[in-house]
Amino acid sequence: MDFGPSDEPVALKILIAGGFGVGKTTLVGSISEIRPLRTEEVLSDRGIGIDDVEGVENKTTTTVAMDFGRITIREGLVVYLFGTPGQERFWFMWDELSYGALGAVVLADTRRLTDCFPSIDYFEQRGTPFIVAVNCFDGAEQYEAEEVRVALDLDPDVPVLLCDVRRRSSAKTVLVTLVEHSLRVLTASQP
Repeated sequence: MDFGPSDEPVALKILIAGGFGVGKTTLVGSISEIRPLRTEEVLSDRGIGIDDVEGVENKTTTTVAMDFGRITIREGLVVYLFGTPGQERFWFMWDELSYGALGAVVLADTRRLTDCFPSIDYFEQRGTPFIVAVNCFDGAEQYEAEEVRVALDLDPDVPVLLCDVRRRSSAKTVLVTLVEHSLRVLTASQP
C-alpha cells in the first residue's frame, strides 16, 4: 500500500501493557520520536498494601493514566503508542485506551511473571492481537521464549520474544513483531 500526499493519512494505535514496573514507560520513551507524554506520579503511602513492589523495590513512580508516544513510519503513516497503567486500580482506563488498537504488546518480567496474566486475559477475551515481550532485566534469571510460552500457557501462534526495552533497536523489533502478527491475524479473519 503506497500513500501519496493526497491520500488520507493512516494512524495505527498500539497498546503497551503489562504489570507494575515491567518497563512500559521505558519502552514508549526509547522508541518515540517525540518527547513522550507521561503521567508518572511518585509512589505514596496511599499505595502501601495496594501496590505490590516485591521485585521492583527501587521503583519510585507509577503511571496513573497512560504514556503516549509517536513514530512516523513514512509520510502518511504514523504509529501512536499508548502505555497502559499496570496497577489494578487504574484498569478502568483500559477499555478507552484499547478502542481501535491494531494490537498490543504485553511486557513480561520473569521475576513477576504472573503480573502479565491480567493483560493476556484482557486481550484474549476481546480478540485483540497481542504478543508477549519478555523484558530481560539485569540480574534476573534468563529463560528461553518457549519456556515463557509454556509458563503463560499461550497459544502457539502468539509470538513470544526476549527484549531490552531500554534499547531502541530492541523496542523496534518488538513493535515490528506485533504489527506483523496483527496483520496475519487480521488477514486470516477476512472471508
